[in-house]
Amino acid sequence: MTADSPKPIDKTVFSLAAVTTLGVSVPLLVFGDMLETGITDLYNIVATELGLLFQWAAIGSMVILAWLAFGRYGRIKFGDADDKPEFSTVSWIAMLFSSGVGGGLLYWAGVEWAFYYENPPFGAEPKSTEAIKWATSYGLFHWGFTAWCIYALPTIALCYSFYLRKIPFLRLSAAVMGEKNCSSFAGRLVDLFFMLGLIGGAGTALALTTPMISASLAELLGTERTIWLDVLSVSICVLLFGVSVYMGLEKGIKKLADANFLLSLLLLAFVLIAGPTGFILAMGTESIGTMVNNVFTMITWTDPVEKTGFVGSWTVFYWAWWIAFAPFVGIFVTRISKGRTIREIIFAMCVFGSMGAWAFYIVLGNFGLELELSGALPVAKMIAEDSHAAVPAMIMQLPFGTFALVVFTIVTIIYVATTYDSASYTLASAATKELHASENPGRWHRLFWAVVLGILPIGLMFIGGTKVVMSATLLAALPLMFAGVFMCRTLMKWLKEDFGEL
Repeated sequence: MTADSPKPIDKTVFSLAAVTTLGVSVPLLVFGDMLETGITDLYNIVATELGLLFQWAAIGSMVILAWLAFGRYGRIKFGDADDKPEFSTVSWIAMLFSSGVGGGLLYWAGVEWAFYYENPPFGAEPKSTEAIKWATSYGLFHWGFTAWCIYALPTIALCYSFYLRKIPFLRLSAAVMGEKNCSSFAGRLVDLFFMLGLIGGAGTALALTTPMISASLAELLGTERTIWLDVLSVSICVLLFGVSVYMGLEKGIKKLADANFLLSLLLLAFVLIAGPTGFILAMGTESIGTMVNNVFTMITWTDPVEKTGFVGSWTVFYWAWWIAFAPFVGIFVTRISKGRTIREIIFAMCVFGSMGAWAFYIVLGNFGLELELSGALPVAKMIAEDSHAAVPAMIMQLPFGTFALVVFTIVTIIYVATTYDSASYTLASAATKELHASENPGRWHRLFWAVVLGILPIGLMFIGGTKVVMSATLLAALPLMFAGVFMCRTLMKWLKEDFGEL
């Protein structure tokens, strides 16, 4: 049987996930206006009452990952003693980075600073020097080590279950409950929540990113951006990642990830050189220093006295987003990480993942900030009015702006495509009955989930509003946070059984 030979699906998981996705998406399309208030109210309740749990989940992930990376367990290799990595280190890092960030990185890197600039944390005066300090450092915090630790923990657990325990399922339930119980009712429930969390998290990212793609296309074509151009943008992305995921890892996802890695470097280098180079580098250096000096304050700040809402609106949302995405990233990185060690995976994800995200935030974010401070473009005002159109407008301020915007649009589309390639692959893996190392889910199965992933973001965009889109992520992540506790317990049990106490 070849890697791409047809694999039988798990009809229970497949049917439940497909029906539930349609059951959530169709009402959004039909009754969007009626549901908007209820969704945002539910977000506020969960963020207020349970936000602390998300913060402690993030802290716990960092502690466990540090213990694994710097202890003797870090030398454990995933696979047999003579197994070699399937992909080169550069391609491996490019794929894991693309699966973890997607097009959402290009959107938030360009605009996030403006939200903090006008509504800064810690009681800072809006638009003050202190506000600028937090505005340029908080994005690095949200997309840095904490995010990638949340991603890396299920990756280690899933790699362990797949390569060392030889459980022939690329499913979250295998890492949470072990082989004996992963096919039980509780195991099926875990996989269902994982798939819904992935669809919700992926839908959120796609719903935030594709309006920016359509705004870029509108700018290039000299037309107005409409909801139908947004839908066309989603369709283009779905078509691209549908074709790519159908082609598979080697011919599709790997080639897209490699191409985008190179294009991203060229785009960032161009913005850095053609833009205000000195300001970008100086501000980037200062923002890294501010984050490092205040990281413990930022990660433990719960805002219990002033209750400004900053933590619930931003930090809790981001931790929820990463938790919703984490099992997906874990399953995909597991599939491409045969022959790697625990320490190698943690280092690659937490260090290279963070550095890649920081590069976008430092270059694109500080370029936008300089335009605002110099008066060349009222970026903050534009972001408040239409954040998706602000980023293309920023890019157009560069020399050869039209060419730069073309490259930016291509990079964004490919980032969206590579992320959802990975997501489609992961959903198909979770709904496949049995999958061994180096095997792939069926092509039609991967293509089916590529199409399904396009339904929810269209529904979310018809509702409109960033808050509604963000709410979907928080609600999808809630059950996965609790599943993560049992996953860690199972991993610790396996480590002690197979390699003894420290």
